[in-house]
Amino acid sequence: MGKPLKVGIIGCGAIIAQYLTNFRKLQDLELVAVADLDPARAQAVAEQYDGVRAVSVDELLAADDVELVLNLTIPAAHADVALKAIAAGKSVYGEKPLAATTAEARTVLEAARKAGVVVGCAPDTVLGTGIQTARKAIDDGLIGAPISASATMVTPGHERWHPNPDFYYQPGGGPLLDMGPYYVTALVTLLGPVVSVTGAASHTRNERTIGSGPRQGEKVPVAIDSHVTGVLTHASGALSTLFMSFDAVKSKSPNIEIHGEQGSLVVPDPNHFDGEVQLFPLGADAWETLPVSAGYVDSGRGFGIADLASTPEGAEPRAGGTLAFHVLEVMESVLESAHTGTAIRISSTAERPAGVELTVLAGNVRELQAQEAAS
Repeated sequence: MGKPLKVGIIGCGAIIAQYLTNFRKLQDLELVAVADLDPARAQAVAEQYDGVRAVSVDELLAADDVELVLNLTIPAAHADVALKAIAAGKSVYGEKPLAATTAEARTVLEAARKAGVVVGCAPDTVLGTGIQTARKAIDDGLIGAPISASATMVTPGHERWHPNPDFYYQPGGGPLLDMGPYYVTALVTLLGPVVSVTGAASHTRNERTIGSGPRQGEKVPVAIDSHVTGVLTHASGALSTLFMSFDAVKSKSPNIEIHGEQGSLVVPDPNHFDGEVQLFPLGADAWETLPVSAGYVDSGRGFGIADLASTPEGAEPRAGGTLAFHVLEVMESVLESAHTGTAIRISSTAERPAGVELTVLAGNVRELQAQEAAS
């Protein structure tokens, strides 16, 4: 109690930079070690972060001073790394998705339960002021009983900017499994768990052309559905419509809209931690922007781990494994429904995570004060 949670990171790819930036803000977390299959990448991270050592994966898992492993490997390796960390007695927090399949994810949660360790999982974007302000508006009754939601993510494909986009177009990739965790986690946070889904899917071409980097012009085969739609039935009775595409060009519509009996909400991009929430009450003449009223202020990737560190023993973290498993089953079931043409019942559930009061974390206070002094 009162001591920072000591973290070791496995996987030193591009996403680690965002975590490192926020770890410097969070006094409840202490990064002690990093590891990667490419030792040079781990060493490069250690050299830019004081007090951090670069080690092998096995050395990190065996280290007595690592209490939680942050798993930033590729999705196909999420379960394997998590299981090794759990076997070593470590808690685990992973990038999304929890695992490549629900079968693998179930194994991870069961192993953690037996070992008495905690599992957390991104996305923690839902803990920021954007989604949490929208959540508070719903809880405060500003739109009445929620009826429906729509969630839209449109891009012509990651190969246009990513130098190695292969895994986006292989099993475990695709627009739903890649970006869907942000949207489905937000929908569950806003409207509660899902009980059934119906899906449809397609793809427009069998290969993609890499648009940048040393492999520019190289063709990448497409082995997944690159355009997915789905209808989610929530336990509350609300209906959510998903539109996830690597085929279309651009959407002018909001990322998420929530509609209720007494009003409608425009919810900011769930891939970000902040953003404006707009309300149109029944009988109003125009949209109004709601003041920021809930969530972690000035947050970013890694705040879910800080939230986990402050979760009472035995309680489920807000960005916890149970929620991540439910979200994964929802997405997997949308794809199954698309292939079978039948509605799929969701066997898992997850309690709607408790809302986050408007909070500036202690480490963040110092940074905000420094910014104010500099200005």
